[in-house]
Amino acid sequence: MTEGAAAPFGERLLAVFDRLGPLCVGIDPHPWLLDEWSLTADAAGVREFGLRVVEAAAGGAGVVKPQVAFYERWGSAGFAALEDVLAAARDAGLLVIGDAKRGDIGSTSDAYAEAWLHPDSPLRVDALTVSPYLGYGASAGVVRRARETGAGVFVLAATSNPEARGLQGARLTTAGGSAGTVAGGIVDDVLDDNASAGETRLGSVGLVLGATVDLAATGIDVARLATTPVLAPGFGHQGARYADLRSIYGPAARAVVVSASRGILAAGPGGVRDAVLRDAEEVRSCLA
Repeated sequence: MTEGAAAPFGERLLAVFDRLGPLCVGIDPHPWLLDEWSLTADAAGVREFGLRVVEAAAGGAGVVKPQVAFYERWGSAGFAALEDVLAAARDAGLLVIGDAKRGDIGSTSDAYAEAWLHPDSPLRVDALTVSPYLGYGASAGVVRRARETGAGVFVLAATSNPEARGLQGARLTTAGGSAGTVAGGIVDDVLDDNASAGETRLGSVGLVLGATVDLAATGIDVARLATTPVLAPGFGHQGARYADLRSIYGPAARAVVVSASRGILAAGPGGVRDAVLRDAEEVRSCLA
């Protein structure tokens, strides 16, 4: 970690868990939600939507996750809107996970790291989602930059979309002759990375493991993940229940960032604050 950087991401995430619990509120300005919130389908609309969600989440949940694609849709004006939303979230004391799913190699990957993790970038976030399907090592520059700045990385391993199952559950054989799955190999890479960095309480590199995925069938042993942050989409609209947190993630349940979007946002601008408070309390009670 460089001089003057924030505390390691894992430590900051644990502090949020202790203070407010693990609920993460998605900022997903779908066109239908903009319409229901009486907002325009343009950069001004997604800006206002994001600012309202930040206001509703502050003090009730500790983490928000803007879906970057909904802002990219509006070009430079959309990115300017996203910058305002990110700044408001930082000012509100929220941890921000940028759901950008970036993945590339070499200097291009490093440039993504500078865009999203550099302390002076207007797009800076506390953690970034990345795709490892060009090889986990291709994300080395992002991981290195994250640790230098006290940020985190969430690596896609077992995602909740059904199209991913064939690839992520595919069997492979390592050079040593042991068999596993593609997703299981990504989990191994992340665990090795955190261990090599000496991060034993909660690492800076986490995993995206969908709550609707049969993790054991995908070759993932959740008992190994108690010190690994897990970003878990799939709760609410996609069908997973908060009450199933422990049965899904076992010993890793207390390391899970519980992501919910449409189930909260559908409450509308007048009900979203109450929905955040309701869901945050329910999640905490399920882990008590």
